Amino acid sequence: MASSSSTNARLTYPPPHVRSSTRPSPTSVANLRLPSARFKSNLFSSELSSLQIRSVPVPVPFSDQRRRGSMKPSNVYVASESMETETGSQKLAKNPSLICAPVMADSIDKMVIETCKAQDLGADLVEIRLDSLKEFNPLVDLKTIIQKSPLPTLFTYRPKWEGGQYEGDENERLDVLRLAMELGADYIDVELQVASEFIKSIKEKKPENFRVIVSSHNYESTPSVEDLSDLALRIQQSGADIVKIATTAVDITDVSRMFHITSNAQVPTIGLVMGERGLMSRILCSKFGGYLTFGTLESGKVSAPGQPTIKELLDLYNFRRIGPDTKVYGIIGKPVSHSKSPIVHNQAFKSVGFNGVYVHLLVDDLASFLKTYSFSDFAGFSCTIPHKEAALKCCDEVDPLAKSIGAVNTILRRQSDGKLMGYNTDCIGSISAIEDGLRSASDSSSVPSSSSSPLAGKTVVVIGAGGAGKALAYGAKEKGAKVVIANRTYERALELAEAIGGRALSLKDLDNFHPEDGMVLANTTSMGMQPNVDETPISKHALKHYALVFDAVYTPRITRLLREAEECGAITVSGSEMFVRQAYEQFEIFTGLPAPKELYWQIMSKY
Repeated sequence: MASSSSTNARLTYPPPHVRSSTRPSPTSVANLRLPSARFKSNLFSSELSSLQIRSVPVPVPFSDQRRRGSMKPSNVYVASESMETETGSQKLAKNPSLICAPVMADSIDKMVIETCKAQDLGADLVEIRLDSLKEFNPLVDLKTIIQKSPLPTLFTYRPKWEGGQYEGDENERLDVLRLAMELGADYIDVELQVASEFIKSIKEKKPENFRVIVSSHNYESTPSVEDLSDLALRIQQSGADIVKIATTAVDITDVSRMFHITSNAQVPTIGLVMGERGLMSRILCSKFGGYLTFGTLESGKVSAPGQPTIKELLDLYNFRRIGPDTKVYGIIGKPVSHSKSPIVHNQAFKSVGFNGVYVHLLVDDLASFLKTYSFSDFAGFSCTIPHKEAALKCCDEVDPLAKSIGAVNTILRRQSDGKLMGYNTDCIGSISAIEDGLRSASDSSSVPSSSSSPLAGKTVVVIGAGGAGKALAYGAKEKGAKVVIANRTYERALELAEAIGGRALSLKDLDNFHPEDGMVLANTTSMGMQPNVDETPISKHALKHYALVFDAVYTPRITRLLREAEECGAITVSGSEMFVRQAYEQFEIFTGLPAPKELYWQIMSKY
């Protein structure tokens, strides 16, 4: 979501008050970005050799007053907008990474329009994908795009054998890249397979402020750290000014190997892992020393799998605020892309000046993920389907409530010793949402006392026996309700029912279950969640027996279940009500600060 804060203002080069008709190159000595010594790390795999050092210009960081926010002194880590600044008692480092927007139009005129759009959205440079053009006059078209682009230009003419669209003569392709250099391009990208000869051919003609990116792409997997290190060294030895390695994430733990490469690199390095499981490599590149990340002009229009939009980088993930000291939090799930948790938590972090970023984490194996990302900067996680019960087993210590429920939806890494602490905020989130729904629809006289729950004595039918179902069932029982568990697998329903002292049903029998009217129905499964919005766990005709229907699903906000329940006259409570309540409880666990509750409600009111 857009923000009015100056910390998210776009960075253009140079700032408007010093811009002239000649656009200086970001690759000049004054602006070449290098991973600083503070990035050197063996957080993921120790005893591995770092990359060979080459002689490169010493960088002087960008300075952009429009991105400099005023923060009150605090002992809490906050994002700094200067390369190294004192804030309270902490010394902080700025985000050193660029945002590059791929431009893939099929004509030069469209490309020019897209470079202007990239500037408006907040990109730092544009990648001109020449292989996307339908018609191409090199001399005329290169001059046009270089002269008219308001941002620095990176030219890529990707052949089909490296994942691009170009199928023509190889010598002609390389001639075009040489011509781009001669006409004033800031960067070109050339593939490792042809890099050595190409770089030798331009040695005498290479402008001082021009940089060659040498790239390697693996569309199948992410190799070992040893193999990635060898690859990076070969790219350096080809004569590259900037190393670029793009691999594919088979598992989210693959990203850790790329972080090792970028955080230990001694030359500017772009290290990205493609696919949804590799998303955090694109968001956290500045934390781990990456030279740039790619942000698209619009959703779905990508040059490689898994690229976020520029808007998502800047407004959702607060990309400009991420630096080496930023703590990483995230929502662990499968699926996980639907989650609104990054939206609310990142805005809340920013609102209080907390130096954290909250990301989507598509995790297949929770134990493996937690073992791989076991250092203190991966500071806390929310857990959603299907990991809440596994999370209980992975934690070193578990809060008594979460232990009683048998599920953990919040993990905090204790900074003093690295131990994982497990909590459950689903219980209070769901029960308080249902109670408020019942109270709002009741006469004050019908509520016995302020200390009594409106759930007391009611029959509460809980659909689902997973982590969220356990939390809601336990909470309802504690409030004095008669709890019935309905699940597709009857044995799972019976197991939970016996644990809390309730009754079990098979989900297929739910339509015919109506021992009384005025019951409460609570769906805790993912049934009805996008994209399966036509699904519902119960027939409409059976909803007439319920006074209130709650659905933990919040994407969409109004599910088919809630819509049909309302048509039957029931009170409906959206999953957003539970989501907000459990989210600000998580915020307080993560940060130790009071949650900005009004902000959470304000954000979710838009969805």
